Formats: sequence, C-alpha cells, structure tokens
Amino acid sequence: MRNYLIVVLLLLGTLPLAARGANPEPSEENLQQFQKLMQVYRYLTGLYVDDVEMKPVVEGAIRGMLEELDPHSAYLDAEEMKGVRESFEGEFSGIGVEFNTLRDTVIVVNTIAGGPAERVGVRANDRIVRIDTLSAVGMTRTEVPKHLRGRSGTKVEIDVVRHGTPGLLHFVIVRDKIPLNTVDAAYRTPEGIGYIKVNRFGHTTMEEFSKGYRELGRPEKLILDLRGNGGGLLEQAIGMAGFFLPRGATIVSTEGRAVPSSSFRAPTNGEDLRGKLVVLIDEASASASEIVAGAMQDWDRGVVIGRPSFGKGLVQRQIGLPDGSAVRITVARYHTPSGRVIQRPYEQGKRREYYLDHLRRYDDAVRDSLDAGAPAFRTLRTGRTVYGGGGIRPDIVVEADTAGYSDYYAELIRRGVVAEFVNDWLDRSRDTLSRHYPSFEAFDAGFEPSDEVLGALTELGVRRGVELDPEGFAVSESLVRTQLKALAAQRLFGTGAYFQVVNPRLSTAYRQAVELLEAWDQRGKPILEPKK
Repeated sequence: MRNYLIVVLLLLGTLPLAARGANPEPSEENLQQFQKLMQVYRYLTGLYVDDVEMKPVVEGAIRGMLEELDPHSAYLDAEEMKGVRESFEGEFSGIGVEFNTLRDTVIVVNTIAGGPAERVGVRANDRIVRIDTLSAVGMTRTEVPKHLRGRSGTKVEIDVVRHGTPGLLHFVIVRDKIPLNTVDAAYRTPEGIGYIKVNRFGHTTMEEFSKGYRELGRPEKLILDLRGNGGGLLEQAIGMAGFFLPRGATIVSTEGRAVPSSSFRAPTNGEDLRGKLVVLIDEASASASEIVAGAMQDWDRGVVIGRPSFGKGLVQRQIGLPDGSAVRITVARYHTPSGRVIQRPYEQGKRREYYLDHLRRYDDAVRDSLDAGAPAFRTLRTGRTVYGGGGIRPDIVVEADTAGYSDYYAELIRRGVVAEFVNDWLDRSRDTLSRHYPSFEAFDAGFEPSDEVLGALTELGVRRGVELDPEGFAVSESLVRTQLKALAAQRLFGTGAYFQVVNPRLSTAYRQAVELLEAWDQRGKPILEPKK
C-alpha cells in the first residue's frame, strides 16, 4: 500500500483516452486527492535518500491500487500479457510438444499431431537433456518454453534420452506455428451421445467446437462440458450460446456506471436448435462459461448439471500501457437473459475473503442457506423458476466426486510419485501396449493395470518417502487403476482418450447426463417445462 500513490502518473496518458466522453467531470474532492498524489510523487523523486528504480515501485503501486477495488480488476506486466495473448490467439511458434518437469528432468508428455517434433521422430516420454548449447537438466517449467519457442522457420537442436536406446538422440527441429487447442475432447459415447469438452474460450474455440460437432455427425444428443472452464473471450461465448439459440435471442447484457448498457443477441439461427442438450458446470466454471450456461438455462434450451459455478460476472476493459503491460479495469456487470446478475457479492478490497467464501459456499449447510435466500427469476420460454444471487445454479446438483480419495493417494500425487511412475512405466511398456492395442477402442475394452503395476507404484512411493498405507491403498485402489489407465490412454491416443476413460468411471455428473439424455422424454424434458 505504501507505493500505490504514484500509480496515477503511469495512467495519465491512457486513462482519459479510454474514458473520455463516458465519465462525468471529476468532483472537487477527487481533484484534491489527485493533487495530493502529485505532491507525494514530487517529494519522493526530489527528496528520497537514494536513487529509486521506478519500474518495480510503479508495478507494485498499480497492483496495490487495484487490490483495493473489486476482486477481478488486475494489472498484467509485459511478460504476463505475452502469455495471455498466446493463450487466446490459438497458436504460437515452437516445436509442438507438451512437456512436464519431474525431478530436474524435462519430459515430453505428448507431441502435437503433425507438429515439427513429431515429424522428426520425437516421442512421448523422451527426456530432453539439452536445448541447443544449454543443459536442460534443472530447467523450470517457465524456463523451458523460452528456449523451445521462437520464430517460425528458425531451428532448435535438442538431445534426448529414450528408454531402451543407448546414448543420446540428437534432433534438429524447424519451429512452426503450433495450435493451442481449447477443445480437449470430442467423441461419441457408446450410447451414441456426443460429448465435447471446452477448456477455455480463445480465438479458435468456435472453429474447434463446430468442427468437432460436425465430425461427430451433428449428434441429436449432446453433452457440453464446461467444468473447469474459467472463461475467456466474450465473442466466443456469444458464438457458442448462439449455436443453440434462434436469431434475436438475448444471450447476455451488461450494465455499468460509466459505460452504456448493451445487449448481445444471436445474430443468426444456431446450427443446433432442437437437439437434446446437457451442460456440465462446476465451481471452477466462470465468466464466459457462466454466460453460456446461463443463456441455455434461461431459454430452457438445455439442462444444466453439476455444481454451482464460480460467480464471476464483472466486465473488464483492458487498457494497454506503453511498455506492453496492461490494466484490466472493471466497468460493468453481466446479466443473464432473465436478468440475473452472474457476479456473486463481494466487498471492495477484501480479495482473500472473496476467494475463501468461494470455497465455503460449497459446504452443504452454506449452500442450502444461499439457496434459501436467493432471488427467484423466471425463464423466458416456459416461465420456470431459476435463482440468482451469483453464479449459475444447476438444474440438477451433483456432489463432488470424492469416492476413492485417501490421504495416502493424495500424498503419492503431491510427491510426484504417480507422475514419475507413469513416465517410467510407459517408457518400458509403450511399444508393447501399442502392438496389443492399436486403437483406443481395443485399449479401453481390453486393458486394465495389473496388480504388479500397482505394486510397482507403491514400491516407488516407499523409495520416495511415502510409506505404504494398506488401508488408504484399499480405499483408492479402484481410483488408482482408472487414473493409470486414463494416463496411459492419454500418452497413447491423445488428450481426448483420457476423458473417454475417466468420465464414465469417475464422474457422477457425466453419468447422470448420459442417463438423462437416454431417457430425455421421461427425465430431461420435464425439467424444462413449467411447474404446474
């Protein structure tokens, strides 16, 4: 707090441009406060005992200033903005590998299909030990991309260690554009139901989603999984909601003090207007995810299943600063088509309490009390009751999937034992598994981790300081088998295969969605009809 007084100077050149014509003239009191800030800055620069490096002081000032406001106004420095742009733009230039760091070692988790690394023969589970002239041993997760990424057409050389191959393998890779996919999985269930999981809303989300939907044969029954989706670009959320709504249907509206109110509507008839739809959400579904789920619920277009969403419904205007950094200033609130405010209540300057309250509100007793006091609204097609008060409350609430979790299994995960074991196990078994199970369907039907595999996992745990807990192991055995199978499927067949293994075995919300869609007339349709 001691530094944030000088931040106004940094904003002087940009804030009036962003707000001109929108804000009323500043009050006399505000002008006096601004003059005070100017005085303090002059005293600081003119009288302070030492020369001051202003960049960290100013950046700390900005962060401190914004922390006194709502929980979502934020400052992003130039490096953070670079990462944000890459995550939303849908691509970057690099070699095309997903990697992890484990015990000072850079491990290739997967190669991007058709990417530069795959084309030269880099494989999952390869250990990268050198990048150009630098040792990769000991590099952190944030350091690795700085060396692997670069301009398209430039070269990078890597040395890898591969299980079963003596010596080092040397690869020369020409960097290229690498897609950042926002759709993790798109598949048909054995029951013929389409499933699409969207992890965030970036520039390519609707392109990916539409492609997945069509490749599934335009399924008449669809599960749209927005669990864990923290949001992203508003235009993509509007596009996704509009995919299921008729032309002119309101998707979301905004209102603020200094900006005009606005309403966003479906510009054309959506591609899927009549299919049976279930939307999955949870406590990590926020912002753009809540816009989509809220629109589907308010228009009685689909059934929402899962856990109450985060409740992030503040609109930020991003204002770029001269050095490549930016401030995101909250200017409005989102409303669902029925008028519900998506943002849950908060007190300015109390961010820690805001996030702690997010955790507490999923306690059964707290949630029941929230439901009891929540304002009621009517949906737009059938007039059924839905509730406001922040976030989207599912039509069918499903408790968290905690079966099989034990302190012992959690310790294996925290100590990195499971990740290390999967890497070593697949080093030894990948080729054999690929020969026996050439397709995911064969793998899913025929493979289960053996008792010997589980025994090897617990033995590694002991060597890494996690004492065997027979009771905890018994509680988690089924969960461990499923997770090992899913991780193996991911390495062999891609990210979508992970969800094809996990969803039917470990997700109650997913199973309920499948059951509801199979018996739509008896279970799904009545939920969307008005109560008599």
